[in-house]
Amino acid sequence: MNKANYDKFPSVSVPDGANACVAGWNAIAEKLQLAIVKRAGRKTVIVVECYTGVHENEVLRELQSRLRPALALQANEAMLSPGKIDALVAPFLGGNDPVFGFLSGLKLPEFFDAEKLSRSCAAVKNISEGIVLIVGCGASLISAGDILIYADLARWEAQLRFRRNETGNLGAENKTLAASLQYKRAFFVDWRVCDRWKRPLIAKWDFVLDTNNPREPKLAEGDAVRRGLRHAATRPFRVVPFFDPAPWGGQWMKEFCDLDRTAKNYGWCFDCVPEENSLLLGFGDLRVEIPSLDLVFDQPQALLGDAVHARFGDEFPIRFDFLDTMGGGNLSFQVHPLTEYIQQHFGMPYTQDESYYLLDAGPDASVYLGLRDGIDRAAMARDLQIAQAGGAPFPAEKYANRFPAKKHDHFLIPAGTAHCSGANAMVLEISATPYIFTFKMWDWGRLGLDGKPRPIHLEHGLANVRWDRTTDWTRQNLVNRFEPLGSGDGWREERTGLHESEFIETRRHWFTKSVPHDTRGGVNVLNLVAGETAVVESPDGAFAPFIVHYAETFIIPAAIGCYTIRPHGASEGCECATLKAFVRDHLQRNSAC
Repeated sequence: MNKANYDKFPSVSVPDGANACVAGWNAIAEKLQLAIVKRAGRKTVIVVECYTGVHENEVLRELQSRLRPALALQANEAMLSPGKIDALVAPFLGGNDPVFGFLSGLKLPEFFDAEKLSRSCAAVKNISEGIVLIVGCGASLISAGDILIYADLARWEAQLRFRRNETGNLGAENKTLAASLQYKRAFFVDWRVCDRWKRPLIAKWDFVLDTNNPREPKLAEGDAVRRGLRHAATRPFRVVPFFDPAPWGGQWMKEFCDLDRTAKNYGWCFDCVPEENSLLLGFGDLRVEIPSLDLVFDQPQALLGDAVHARFGDEFPIRFDFLDTMGGGNLSFQVHPLTEYIQQHFGMPYTQDESYYLLDAGPDASVYLGLRDGIDRAAMARDLQIAQAGGAPFPAEKYANRFPAKKHDHFLIPAGTAHCSGANAMVLEISATPYIFTFKMWDWGRLGLDGKPRPIHLEHGLANVRWDRTTDWTRQNLVNRFEPLGSGDGWREERTGLHESEFIETRRHWFTKSVPHDTRGGVNVLNLVAGETAVVESPDGAFAPFIVHYAETFIIPAAIGCYTIRPHGASEGCECATLKAFVRDHLQRNSAC
């Protein structure tokens, strides 16, 4: 198998988009000057609305030096003081908890000082001619403007900027705060606030500014970006994966995803987490990076389908990621919150049910899953507390089942089930989207990548363990529940899970010829789990053939309806397999495809 086929930078080509994007500050300024001339007005107000984490000072400096505005303002000058903003967001940050908070319902105008805002608005109105330039998060609060530019930012890049101490949180002066705490504040507050503000603006964008790479800023026409989003919802596509090391990280992804061989390890790959991944839109030779959430916000019904949209709103409820422990260590022994617990304690509407599908496994691979029969729960809690206090290591195998794991095994993990992957496993993790809500109960006595102990949430964990999920029940209900569903010429289908209590269902198709699929009005997420290359095709030519490679996750929008998948290239004549996930309903539950 060719290990270098994995595409780390997939993109969606924008129809008729070749001339709709420019790169570099000089070209950006020229394009804006043409737009100003086209308006033919005495006064032009340019509003550059920014997502939190954008380097607003740099954007202002580069545009101001080229456009020579009569007035230039930064929106943050009209914000509340950092101290008042810290007090505003404090109730959502969980006190001293290093990981968890409560999802904020705050709105962006609450971060602004009414008097300062009024003065900024008046200053703009007092200019009678020339260019007025307003830059920053909340810039459109000062003026609706004549030209609206949205400077977006990928959340992965925002996290990297936290790690490099380049940026702080929304309205805060905390660049030197630990990146993990900045991330927590962004997750529970900043990103929620900015997404609420962004949603209604998407339809109004005149231009989109991409400064994810500060050395190569790009400006795309808003109409073309929206055209690209509409196009993405009519064809298979992939989001941009990102990779990160972990204390337990392994070596498999280095080879199969063609990553930096000198890196110590890679533990994570977020391969389909639209809340965090990016979407690349292709404009001829240029590619603009935007959060893939923009697609969910702009095209929720076409992407998700009416029933999924009605249930989840403009959220993408299915997550695929990789956990690489090949040549690494065990994941933390953990549990995910029960639904009522995550609702009451963290403000999330649904919880993180999940499963582990083994893309690959070493001869000694295993998965810890469920509890052993007849254990003493008080003794388990006591041993966990002793281990956490620095005493004897927690004897995991005394309390938890350890099942041997081999390639293509599937372990189901409904919330409340104690679990973790062992070393020497390459896991495709399929789960609901609330992905940070992992209660670590034991981390094998190791340190994090920063040389400090990783946060353990033993109280949360013990409150959510389902003590009745013991050996026999776990083996019967959660291990390799493969159910044949149907077959055709050169293909067969199996239901593989997830558990009946979970809203996601997964199907595995083995095939040597073309397999018929149907979204049945709901979004599908798939991964090519066997075979080098496959092609996704439309029976009526509604979209161009879409090539996928081994281990790549891809999304089929609900609006596509019928599609086929068959082996392609070197895989022709060989047996391939896909794993497909969707939000189950009674129609899909009883459907063979």
